[in-house]
Amino acid sequence: MVKLVTSSVVRSTQQDEIQGGVYLVDLESQSVEQTIDWNTEGIDRQGRDWDRGLRGIAFDGERVYIAASDELFAYTPDFKRIDSWRNPYLKHCHEIAVWQRSLFLTSAGFDTILGFDLDTQCFNWAMNIQTQGVKFKAVGFDPLADEGPMMLNKMHLNSVFCNEHGMYICGLECRGMLHFNGTTITMSAEMPAGTHNARPFRDGVLFNDSAGDLLRYSGRGEGEEDRAFAVPKYDPEKLLHADAEDEKIARPGFARGLCVLSDRLVAGGSSPSTVTLYDLASNKTLGSVQLSADVRTAIHGLEVWPF
Repeated sequence: MVKLVTSSVVRSTQQDEIQGGVYLVDLESQSVEQTIDWNTEGIDRQGRDWDRGLRGIAFDGERVYIAASDELFAYTPDFKRIDSWRNPYLKHCHEIAVWQRSLFLTSAGFDTILGFDLDTQCFNWAMNIQTQGVKFKAVGFDPLADEGPMMLNKMHLNSVFCNEHGMYICGLECRGMLHFNGTTITMSAEMPAGTHNARPFRDGVLFNDSAGDLLRYSGRGEGEEDRAFAVPKYDPEKLLHADAEDEKIARPGFARGLCVLSDRLVAGGSSPSTVTLYDLASNKTLGSVQLSADVRTAIHGLEVWPF
């Protein structure tokens, strides 16, 4: 039995009764359990494009780390809050990732990746990404000092992924997935504008083509293994529609949130908050679990639940 944990944010100019938070999703029974209600968590209500609530999710031992726009939270496996940390260079955080003894966070506001030491529980590393024409430059700085970068949000960094080959970074304005080898940043794979959750997978790259409402896999071969799955399209009459102001920033079909279950099974998120399971080998959509019918809610973080 596979369980996933997901965060659902609210894309709205209003607060009112709109629900968002963290949920456990059982793909086999199609059951959903809300474990955190963002309305009661005291989380910053402001975010880029009014995305409010909790975002990226990662794990270290018996700790569950979840990011908000400008704060990192730690919870127990039964979602009791342990601690939280802020940093002046953490703004508009999206995804987070654990690698070895560090947790890395995207800071879209500062075009920066921040490092959080899991042993000392302190921000101890930071890398500002700058553009030089069609090239990119990594500029390290002390996240605890005052000499950091300005808040420009030029690339809108939205995901970070690490493995033994380095760090992979994606942003809406990066034109693809970037690779950091510890010294330099290069373009690893070109992708459509509006991409989220890009990561190396098998012999290619797996990502959400958010502008195209697709979850996609692109290999390095002749394209025979390439996949493009359309996210679920629900009956418009069964959706709770936003008002005119919210319709500018909220729409059904927005693809975001991605996790790998095996070398053939992946799960992706979309709006209104929905988690869908895909089989890349057979090129089939296996099923979906809908958390909300409100188009203002959207999946953000999505991970396999390890507990």
